[in-house]
Amino acid sequence: MTAQEQKTIDVNFRKRAQAVQSVDRMIGSLRDTLEKTGAADNTIIMFSSDNGFHMGEYRMTPGKQTAFDTDVNVPLIVAGPGVGVGKTVTEPVENVDLRPTFEELAGATTPSDVDGRSLVPLLGGEPGPGWRTTSLIEHHGPNTDPADPDRADKNSGNPATYEAIRTTTYTYVEYADGTKEYYDRRADPNMLNNTAGTLSSPVQAELAATVRAMSACQGRPQCWTAAGGR
Repeated sequence: MTAQEQKTIDVNFRKRAQAVQSVDRMIGSLRDTLEKTGAADNTIIMFSSDNGFHMGEYRMTPGKQTAFDTDVNVPLIVAGPGVGVGKTVTEPVENVDLRPTFEELAGATTPSDVDGRSLVPLLGGEPGPGWRTTSLIEHHGPNTDPADPDRADKNSGNPATYEAIRTTTYTYVEYADGTKEYYDRRADPNMLNNTAGTLSSPVQAELAATVRAMSACQGRPQCWTAAGGR
């Protein structure tokens, strides 16, 4: 990366940190208001975001379309009555879980054709019985339309279409051109060494079958089974 690219990333990182500080103050003000109005004991605050964003990692200019953890991980912070204080849940959760979570908290019913599952059982900070073991990651690209606001900038990572699965220990990626990636994040937490070529044929077949099942599933029963839930 050039010196100017590094300087730009440093400036943008500071601006993002300042923006998050502003959000933090806003949430504090909101919680003060909830306390004053007596609504705090009946209100859950959930903080999340768009997908992740790399800024210099892997020698790439800022972007968010790769299967690296920098891009696929998002914050999910919950506070309120019944939520475990200061606890971290490591079970894989997905964006599709947000709708059924909101519906359960509001006392509504979630149709069975919704892919996700409510996170309410996890909010106490303890693992849910039979929770899924795998999450699906999908990307459609490369993005080459100049009019698309999400078009990737130069050297920021603009991969071909891929489907991937992520567990608490590994990430496996299948690209439309046939390229595959496998990262054992226990031994390689920074995802620097693609070891897909060392996998045995049975393991490769099992991983490919999981990708197909998760990308094609429809509705909570099918998708839950495909993701290793019970």
